[in-house]
Amino acid sequence: MEMRSFSDYLRSVDDAALLKLFAARPDLVSPVPPDIASLAVRACSPPSLARAIDSLNQWQFQVLEAASALNEPFILKSLVALTDKACADALDHLISIGLIYSSDDGMRLPSQLRDVIGAEPAGLGPASMAKLKLSELESAPTDAKKVLERLIWGPPRGSVGDIKNPGPGVAWLLERKFLVPLDQRTVILPREVGIYLRGGKSHKERLIDAPVLTGAKRDEKQINLAAIANISTVLRWVEELLNFWAEEPADALRAGGLGVRDLKIIATHLGVDESCTAFITELAYLTSLISIDADDRIMPSNKFDIWLMQTPANRWQALASAWLITSRVSGLVGRSEAKNVAALGPELDRVNAVRVRALTLTILNENQNVAPETKAFNELLSWRAPVRRNSSLQSELAAWSLREAEWLGITGQGALSKYGSAILNDEDLDLINNDLPKTVDHILIQSDNTAIAPGPLEHEISQQLAIMAEIESRGGATVYRFSESTIRRALNHGKTGDEIRAFLSKTSKTPMPQPLEYLIADVAKKHGKLRAGNTSSFIRCEDTALIAQIMSDKKLEVLSLRRIAPEVVICDHDATDLMRVLREAGYLPAAESANGLILTGPRSNRALTKPRPPRIIGEIEIPNSDLLNSAIRAIRTGEKSSHKQTHLRQAASEALGALPRNTANETMDLVNRFILEEKSLSIGYADNNGSVTHRIIDPIRVSAGSLIARDHATGEVQSFRIPRITGIAPL
Repeated sequence: MEMRSFSDYLRSVDDAALLKLFAARPDLVSPVPPDIASLAVRACSPPSLARAIDSLNQWQFQVLEAASALNEPFILKSLVALTDKACADALDHLISIGLIYSSDDGMRLPSQLRDVIGAEPAGLGPASMAKLKLSELESAPTDAKKVLERLIWGPPRGSVGDIKNPGPGVAWLLERKFLVPLDQRTVILPREVGIYLRGGKSHKERLIDAPVLTGAKRDEKQINLAAIANISTVLRWVEELLNFWAEEPADALRAGGLGVRDLKIIATHLGVDESCTAFITELAYLTSLISIDADDRIMPSNKFDIWLMQTPANRWQALASAWLITSRVSGLVGRSEAKNVAALGPELDRVNAVRVRALTLTILNENQNVAPETKAFNELLSWRAPVRRNSSLQSELAAWSLREAEWLGITGQGALSKYGSAILNDEDLDLINNDLPKTVDHILIQSDNTAIAPGPLEHEISQQLAIMAEIESRGGATVYRFSESTIRRALNHGKTGDEIRAFLSKTSKTPMPQPLEYLIADVAKKHGKLRAGNTSSFIRCEDTALIAQIMSDKKLEVLSLRRIAPEVVICDHDATDLMRVLREAGYLPAAESANGLILTGPRSNRALTKPRPPRIIGEIEIPNSDLLNSAIRAIRTGEKSSHKQTHLRQAASEALGALPRNTANETMDLVNRFILEEKSLSIGYADNNGSVTHRIIDPIRVSAGSLIARDHATGEVQSFRIPRITGIAPL
């Protein structure tokens, strides 16, 4: 088969080669092209070529740059002379992914590939249009050599004051065509001169082998211990975050995302910095555990309750799996170059985030029990992925990936853990359930109004205790502190003083100290003296002195309160907002129903709107082998059909040219005769635009100046106007 183009090359390869091509470039079969010609057009498109180039390592890219610097067609010997003998393996890979292909007279590059690589591959200029005597460069004057030294390794362009009156060195080079003027102030070094001055090589340093990754060697047991502690911590972080937002929902920004103030509040509650908090909120967002309701409040979704009922392994798998495939980058939150980027906002997507994250974990997987040094890791990453899109962020994306993998427990002490290996290799994660510390069902209340949880608490106890106390310190044992504000919060959530005392007495293995009992009783006694409801809203209190205090409190001027009775004050604000302002001012109101009853009972806020997980912006996933084989069969079938259609069009064109030219009267006589003889006819027929097509028909009858016949192409009976029939012949 003669190979004159990339399409001919694709037609010549077998199914195994196509399978390898599609595995490396899945965008070529998404969707499946109808035939080889369409496949070739897609493979030569700039977006597809850019994706393919992005998959190359540094050495493969250097070989491709060298190939683009050669005139087509070229042979392996020319490429070896420009690079190194080791280029043969890289060339095989470049051919297998369709960046170089073989033709009858040598190897070529697909169309538009040079445009994607750039006009100056490897810092070399364009080919010279004149015949050059390169040996004269050895005897170049000193001024000319200085000019060449600045241009030799690129960029090959230089500026001059005036092309008509350059310096002596530039003039010498221009005279011998060793420099070519681009305009009045710019000259460029031809490709042949650059290669000659580089000693016949395309690159100053040929990066054939990958850099060696260095780092600290870690003990496997310590890695896994650190990782399981991180897994336990991240599960607790997510649960605490969502429980907090169930009680005090955050407000979403108009442009989308979480405001700086709310981010700081939740960071303080969790006891971590804001970058880690942004990562935790993103995890909850990715797994649909939070939703933004119609009032722009960020609250847990109903999926949070389902997530809590799952095993720790399943909960962690949901978080880690979403993180592995997301294109969102939480590390951008708080970055000095992106001050307006908010957690949960729409600006966090980066197209190459998934690929950098996957490559980072692959490097860790290839170097087991090694916590890499930053410099060595970045050097290896740059060799493995030299020309990624958004390359300015690549080192930061890798650093954020390493940091987040540690927070998740995919790594421990900087090295890949067995849990990380399991999720990367789709293995069973039940080992997490066995390795996590067992939950405890009790606390130890101390005399200083603190309580110690000697391990991870059961979910129900943890949730109840989080309402009644603040976490003071975390670790193997968690320390909770009780205060007036935390007891007040529990009362606001429908607990009574007796219920709080009963819960603590039942849960604690140490007796409740008297100061804590007094604190609970004192706060409970004050709670509910004020009652608020909707008028918009009202305040009712039997203590007229307290009503007078509220009316004179300058902190409450924003409410515009109006006293309508000794014990009743009304307000235009909603009751919820009214109680929030009163609580911030230090008062203890309780909600009241329309019939005057205090509204009590546990409150579990969940968003009513359905969660909308973010879309993934990134590369196309590699289909499995069954889908790839199906795509190959579809393309082969389409190619056969296209070939058949081409053959039929050619046969029809030849038949149309062989038809005699007939007048309308001659056509009428011939048609009547062939109707009686019941013969199939070959006719030329002009359409409304005047173009003539070939038709094969079975004539039936003539009616009102038209021939009624069955068209073989469609199988339908059609009407053909006699004056439009240009020629007719029996078959």
